[in-house]
Amino acid sequence: MPSKKIQELEQHNEQLKRLVELSVTLNSTLDLDALLQEITNTATELLDCEAASILLYDEKHPHLYFAAATGSDPKKLAEVPVPIEESLAGTIFRTNHSIILNNVEQDPRHYSLVSEHIRFHVQSLLGVPMLIKDRIIGVLEAVNKRNAEFTIRDETILLVTAAHAAIALNNARLLRTTQQALQKVKEADQLKSNFLSLASHELRTPLGIIIGYASFLREDAKGETSEHAQHVLNAALQMRSLVEDMTNLTMLETEGLMLIKSSNVVLQDVLKIACDEVKELALAKRQRLIFAFQDAPIIVNVDPNKMNIAFVNLLNNAIRFSPQGSEITIGATQQGDRIMAWVQDRGVGIPTDKLKKIFESFYQAESPATRRYGGLGIGLTIAKGLIEAQGGKIWAESEGKDKGSTFKVLLPKV
Repeated sequence: MPSKKIQELEQHNEQLKRLVELSVTLNSTLDLDALLQEITNTATELLDCEAASILLYDEKHPHLYFAAATGSDPKKLAEVPVPIEESLAGTIFRTNHSIILNNVEQDPRHYSLVSEHIRFHVQSLLGVPMLIKDRIIGVLEAVNKRNAEFTIRDETILLVTAAHAAIALNNARLLRTTQQALQKVKEADQLKSNFLSLASHELRTPLGIIIGYASFLREDAKGETSEHAQHVLNAALQMRSLVEDMTNLTMLETEGLMLIKSSNVVLQDVLKIACDEVKELALAKRQRLIFAFQDAPIIVNVDPNKMNIAFVNLLNNAIRFSPQGSEITIGATQQGDRIMAWVQDRGVGIPTDKLKKIFESFYQAESPATRRYGGLGIGLTIAKGLIEAQGGKIWAESEGKDKGSTFKVLLPKV
């Protein structure tokens, strides 16, 4: 028969092995419920007791609550809040000291309401604080030691278990909080996309009617009435541009809608179609659209519809930020194994420190309090997204305030 000392050493080695296994398990999962169950099961096994439980601190309603327990329904346990004052767990939490009681019923701090609620008789108890650095997050308890009393060695084992558990639980709670926050952001983003999609859809028909009637009145009427019709038409065209921006941003951000259907097309044709779509806006400001193309057709492999949208947004931007009567140049040329296209204006220019920021969603170089040019600040974001989705690059160049801007697009050669 092995001696008692050898039995104790074997038991101690087994406990150390189990603690190492627990540490590995706790560091390999961030599932909060699974962690809680693993901790209580391991504590029960290590200390050879009837049950173990984890009580965590509720900061919103200052009390402890049962987050997990072996041998009992944790949901039923959670129904009974444990006070910080006048309870054993509360004492451990407040004092940051362990408690060993091998005759619980004789201690006035025993919170019998929990035992009565779940019909579980507590005879002995060992409780230790759960610490993250110097902050206590809860209490780990073991109850009813089998065939013996809780000892200082048991306390040491439970303290080590609690230290591992506290770190794992804190990480899991942080992950859950982060996931919940991300879900809220995702839901808010979906709500925004739904609103943009619905608003743009509902505005299309009335805008089409307004543009049609305003165009008819402008051509048919004379004098002051014709001028009024022109103002209405200009406003409606600007509104249509905003609606198109809303639609395109939704397409850009919604998975599944951003489908690229590439084909070999003549780049000059794509740019001319884009110019046709914005010519009414340019005419309203008496601006001239000038082509700077080479004679030979420039073939590119792109989605013509989405590339058209990108250049419409670049042209709208140029029209918005250029003075009346100015020129806007649209060019394209072949440069080795790349194709370069550009939109150049003679407008307000871009400060050097804003050349990259202007492509961010809803960014406006102007101060909101002194805005003169309008727009949602998403046209360049849309252009960038559509161009990069087709293997291209886009950037802005400007010598500064009132010196105009050039937006250059680099596309791969077929």
